Amino acid sequence: MIPKYDIGIVGGDNRQVYMVHYFLSKGYSVGTYEIPTPITHEYCTVLSSLGELFSGSSVLVFPIPVSRDQVRINAASTAEDLTLAEAVKLLSKDHLLFGGILPPQITKACEEKGIYYYDLMKDERITILNAIATAEGSIMEAIAASDINLHASKCLVLGYGRCAKVLAAKLKALDSHVLVAARSAEALASAEAAGLSTVAFPYLKCILPSCDYIFNTVPSPILTHDCLDYVNKQVCIIDIASAPGGLDYSYAEKLHLNAKLCLGLPGKVAPKTSADILATTILTMIKERSD
Repeated sequence: MIPKYDIGIVGGDNRQVYMVHYFLSKGYSVGTYEIPTPITHEYCTVLSSLGELFSGSSVLVFPIPVSRDQVRINAASTAEDLTLAEAVKLLSKDHLLFGGILPPQITKACEEKGIYYYDLMKDERITILNAIATAEGSIMEAIAASDINLHASKCLVLGYGRCAKVLAAKLKALDSHVLVAARSAEALASAEAAGLSTVAFPYLKCILPSCDYIFNTVPSPILTHDCLDYVNKQVCIIDIASAPGGLDYSYAEKLHLNAKLCLGLPGKVAPKTSADILATTILTMIKERSD
């Protein structure tokens, strides 16, 4: 393959738009297909099909996540060729592929065809830095959705992974009373070492009635039917766990609870910062491959 463009970018959200600008600023030519905002630049070409993008680009940059339903490539567009099946068909040994939360059919195709691929969401540096935007976005969503201050409120954070650690620290800095609930003794000990109150999951129901805000980061059913019966009816619930989230949404709606599933926060609240982090990593990996 003799590529027409140094980098090809497909679908996604505003992070893809800012990534294009970043690559252009570094002197790379870019081909795009169905990104949110078409870009006019002498070294940026807006393409009309996925096939055109794949045939003209050796480096392919997919969205984060690549797909939400494991069928279509994540994009605002409804173009018929924006499918994982079409991508698998078009992939060749000359490609380098980057994306976030790569679907099994993509990684399998890459392995079978001898294609180098890199899952950006398995990069520890990216996930840690992404947690900052996720935490800030969670707080933004909470402030917008509630009629009480975070200051002096009682905030329950479910889980204590990367995002939860940053979120809990920022809530504490806003003078909230932060309580962390987690499964593992190690996570609870880590939260205590950070100066936070803790509770083990088996005792969750005991503290739910007193919480003003609940932030869920655990991608499994936590706030189930029986737990939701205990929550304060004025509570604000912000769920940032991967779909379908950690909340029984149908029952929450029945109880008229103020609950919101907030996905893709880095791309919504800090797309430029997030794009710069991603693009820097991609260029580093490309350089390493070429050395």
